[in-house]
Amino acid sequence: MKLGVITDGISLDYGKALQIMRQDGLQYAELQSVWDKEIGDHTEEELKSILELTKKNNMNIAAVSRHLFMGLPVMQTEVDSEAYQAQYARLLRAIKTAKYLGVDKVRTMSFSKITNIWGYHGADSEMAGDNKAWAHFLKLFEPIVQAAEDYKVTLLMETAVNAMAFSGYLARRMIRDLGSSHLKVLWDPGNTICNGDVPFPDAYEEIRDVLGHVHIKDISFSPEKAMVWSRPIGQGDMAVYWEDIADALRKDGYEGVVSLEQMYRPDGKTLFDGYREQVGEFKRIFGQE
Repeated sequence: MKLGVITDGISLDYGKALQIMRQDGLQYAELQSVWDKEIGDHTEEELKSILELTKKNNMNIAAVSRHLFMGLPVMQTEVDSEAYQAQYARLLRAIKTAKYLGVDKVRTMSFSKITNIWGYHGADSEMAGDNKAWAHFLKLFEPIVQAAEDYKVTLLMETAVNAMAFSGYLARRMIRDLGSSHLKVLWDPGNTICNGDVPFPDAYEEIRDVLGHVHIKDISFSPEKAMVWSRPIGQGDMAVYWEDIADALRKDGYEGVVSLEQMYRPDGKTLFDGYREQVGEFKRIFGQE
């Protein structure tokens, strides 16, 4: 598999992050924040530096991963609203940044989660009620997908904790309903497990045919307390699933990138210490042939 990391999980200094990646045998840099800016906000000179450093370190750029449309409330947002148009402008900047860098994958989020229930056998009227959220959500996403089609890039829709597509099933349903080959799932099982998703085999079976990218992180989650803790890979709630997920990706011939999303910070230590503590286990699980 192609192994990478979201570079700001190592360092905001892009050159330093690439050097460490190279030392650890990780070949694919996912760009989220570089230096003091979110990707998509850099000048042409800064983008040239990103390209030069990437080539100098013999690396590849996996994706442009900006936090697009994150947190926008679905039923209070319209395509022509100021908030939507501001995010859409950021989407176009991210796409143009990706094209400049020679990358064909751009991440987006799927607005803010709202209770969305389909009811059957009587529950449709008694529990689901007049459910309009999903249809409006799809309407909001149509111009986003159209931009990906127009610019010929792949849009990676991340399964996030507080988003409309927060499970494997909903991610697949979204892609099915929108019907675009330019929309793929950025699967983050460490997010979906917070919403009761069973990462393997349930969620994986849903997204395996529409999978474009994978984020790897481990967490411990307490739903009754609404608390989440970042953990080293193999020491959180995801630990029982990692080996099966890695084996399934190999068996299915997955050709995309598996990125370490490093957000674990040990007590009294740095983010880089968290990276160093778990990169070996990440490579052991997902780097096996």
